[in-house]
Amino acid sequence: MIKNIIFDFGDIFINLDKKATHKELEKLGVSNISDEIMSVVHQYEKGLITSRDFINFFSSKFSVSSSDLVFAWNSILLDFPLTRLAFLKELSNSKKYRLFLLSNTNDLHISWVQENWGLKLYNEFKKCFEKFYLSYEINLSKPSSEIYEFVLTENNLNAQETIFVDDLKENTAAANRLGIHTWNLIPGQEDVTQLFTKKQTLF
Repeated sequence: MIKNIIFDFGDIFINLDKKATHKELEKLGVSNISDEIMSVVHQYEKGLITSRDFINFFSSKFSVSSSDLVFAWNSILLDFPLTRLAFLKELSNSKKYRLFLLSNTNDLHISWVQENWGLKLYNEFKKCFEKFYLSYEINLSKPSSEIYEFVLTENNLNAQETIFVDDLKENTAAANRLGIHTWNLIPGQEDVTQLFTKKQTLF
C-alpha cells in the first residue's frame, strides 16, 4: 500500500515548453549546445555554481546580455493550472499520504516562479509538501540514484510504500530500480489530477 508520494515539479504541476530555451538561445547566437554548455548547465542545476557564474559564462563566451540570457533561460516556464493546486491541497489536507516534491530546479527558475506566481501562491503550493527538495539546494540531481536514496533515507521511507511521479522516463526508471513505484506521466495526454485513476491498483 502506498504511504508516500514524491512529485516532480515541471510538467507535473507547472507546464513547460521544453524547446523554448533552445529556440531563444539560438536567437542570441547560441546554436550549438556543446558538451561544455551542458556541463555548465548540469553544474548549475546541482547548485555547484552560482547564478552569477552561470550568467557570466554565457556573457563572456557568447556576448549575451544578462537580461537576454535570463529571459531565454526562463522561457521554458509556462502556466500553473489551479486545478492541480486544488488536487494537491485536497491530497495534503486528507493526511492520508506523506507528500514530497523532488525537482531538478535551479535558482533562476525558482526565482521566476516566486515572482510570477507571487509568494502567497508559491507558499500555498510549497506548504502542501512535508519536504520540498530542489536539486540546486541539495547538490544532487535526477536521474542519479543518490538523489532517490537521499530522500528515502532522510525521511525513513520504504521504497515499496512510495510512488514517484515524473514526466521523464530516465527519472522514473532510475527510481524504479530502487524498488520505488513510479508513474511516468505523459504531458499533454495525462494530468497529475488523474493519479488515483491511472494508478488505482497501487492505492
